Amino acid sequence: MVESIDGRIDCGMVDKISGDEYYTTLDTLGCNASVEGRVTMEHYYALPDRYVATDKTPSDRKDTFRASERDDFHICPDTHGTLQWESAAMEDGRPLLILTSENVPAEYLTYLRDKGISYIATGKNNIDLADAMAILKTDFGVERLAVLGGGLINGGFLAAGLIDEVSLLLAPGIDGREGWRAMFDGISDQSKLPTKLSLQSVERMENDVLWIKYNVVK
Repeated sequence: MVESIDGRIDCGMVDKISGDEYYTTLDTLGCNASVEGRVTMEHYYALPDRYVATDKTPSDRKDTFRASERDDFHICPDTHGTLQWESAAMEDGRPLLILTSENVPAEYLTYLRDKGISYIATGKNNIDLADAMAILKTDFGVERLAVLGGGLINGGFLAAGLIDEVSLLLAPGIDGREGWRAMFDGISDQSKLPTKLSLQSVERMENDVLWIKYNVVK
C-alpha cells in the first residue's frame, strides 16, 4: 500500500505525492495472486450496472468453481453478489475470482459459471476469509497473496489474523481531509489490541518515498 504520512490511501491524493514505486515494488514481492476490495473493483473494473437477481433464493451452501488452471488470480470479495463483469479476465489477462458468502443468490453463482469466472462461496452471512484463503491454497494453488486495499478489505484481513507481512510506501505528503479511509480500517471491535510488527527494512526511493517492510508478530 502507498499512503500519506497521516495514513490516508485515497488514490487521487497519493498519485500526486508519489511516482510509480507502487508497481515496481509490488513486482518484487513474489505474489502472483492479489485481492482488492469490492468498492475499488466496482469503481475501476466492474461494469457500471449492478447485478439484480430475478430469483433471490440463496445458495445456502459452501461452493467453489475453478474456471482457470492459472494461479495468478485477481480476487474480488463480493459478499452478496452485486457486481457484473465484461469478461472472466482482467485487462492484463489475469483470471478473475470472486469471493462470496453462502447467502449469495444461487442465480448469481450460475451467472459467474456462465461467464467462466471462478468463485469461492464460504461463510453464512459474511465471507469466511480464513476458509477462503485455505481453499485458495488447496484448490486453486495460490501460495502467496497480495492484499491491495482499500482500507476495509485490509481491515477485514487484519481482523481475521491473515496478514503476515506489511509492505508500506510512505509518500512525502499530508492529506488531512475528513472522511477518508486509513490503510487498515473498519474494525468495529473497540477492544481489539494493536497488531505488533517487526521491522524488516527501510529503503529511501525516488521522490522521497520510504519503502518500509514489516513482518507481523504472531
